[in-house]
Amino acid sequence: MSHGPRSGLAAVSSALLAMSRHLEVRDVLKTIVASARELLDARYAALGVPDDHGGFAQFVVDGVGDEQWKAIGPLPRQHGILAAMLHDARPQRLADVREDPRFGGWPSAHPELADFLGLPIRDGDEVIGALFLANKNCDTPRTGCGFTQDDEELLGILAQHAAIALTNARLYERSRELTIAEERTRLAHELHDAVSQKLFSLRLTAQAAARLVDRDPARAKDELQQVAALAAEATDELRAAVVELRPAALDEDGLVATLRTHVQVLDRAHTARVTFTGHGVRALPAAQEEAALRVAQEALHNALRHSGAEHVDVTLHRAGAGAVLRVTDDGSGFDPQAVHRAGRHLGLVSMRDRASGVGGSLTIESAPGKGTTITMEVPGG
Repeated sequence: MSHGPRSGLAAVSSALLAMSRHLEVRDVLKTIVASARELLDARYAALGVPDDHGGFAQFVVDGVGDEQWKAIGPLPRQHGILAAMLHDARPQRLADVREDPRFGGWPSAHPELADFLGLPIRDGDEVIGALFLANKNCDTPRTGCGFTQDDEELLGILAQHAAIALTNARLYERSRELTIAEERTRLAHELHDAVSQKLFSLRLTAQAAARLVDRDPARAKDELQQVAALAAEATDELRAAVVELRPAALDEDGLVATLRTHVQVLDRAHTARVTFTGHGVRALPAAQEEAALRVAQEALHNALRHSGAEHVDVTLHRAGAGAVLRVTDDGSGFDPQAVHRAGRHLGLVSMRDRASGVGGSLTIESAPGKGTTITMEVPGG
């Protein structure tokens, strides 16, 4: 495949747009690899991210099926010319990689590679990745086929922008980690305040009951019933806080399973009935799944701590390429405008920010004595 100036520019532009759509590091890596393979019309492409020990922390491939990749097995710590590029980060364009002295062979399930093009991805002087392409497709006989100087220059342009996209994704993930750390600090304060107050009341009530046992057994019995009630409330507070502090297993389980588990734990921890229903939701981009989970957690927190609800229902259903999350309770409700004016947002501003941050929207329906419904819509990838 030959790229003229116009077609090459269009292809690069398309690849850069694809990279800019993602914020998660893993998604960016996959997009870079797929874009590079399509841009240079290669059969195979890979991208390795170095670790601190001379090998690869991450290695993403395109053009190799899942079953074949599993059959190939784990990547060796030092992998011939691939690992060598992390130390000698210069472009490598070879007519046949198998004839290079650094070539170390491959497992039997590995595809047969011949022509090869490798290029570092740099952030200043640091090599933050290496792109590898092999087996250029062409319609001419094998003689004279292979990667050209133009291919190398085109891949160089892609690599420069890939460095920006990868750096931005890393910064985003770091920012998200800091946000999660801040949320955990807030939750820890809530845990301390809520449970400490309950335990203080519990101690005072127990002391009162002890003083009344001899002279007023009936009142002592009432106080002991209050002790039992306070202990139950303290247990609920503690369990709910621990659930929120526990990191969600979104990466492993996905949004539906994570939400279902979260709701089941809350149902056990609280006297209110908490239910969940999911309807045919496809996997969403990681940022959207996290935003939906955090909105659900905040809405559940409000319903269970402040509304006095007997039943809280969470639903998640598919809407086009995206999804709609709805948290409904039969609690005391409130006037959303009055709450806004008074500055008692109940996390509503945070929830709206989370929804808009991933291109979604949040609506709140509530009235005194009528319960509350919070709806978040996310558009999908």
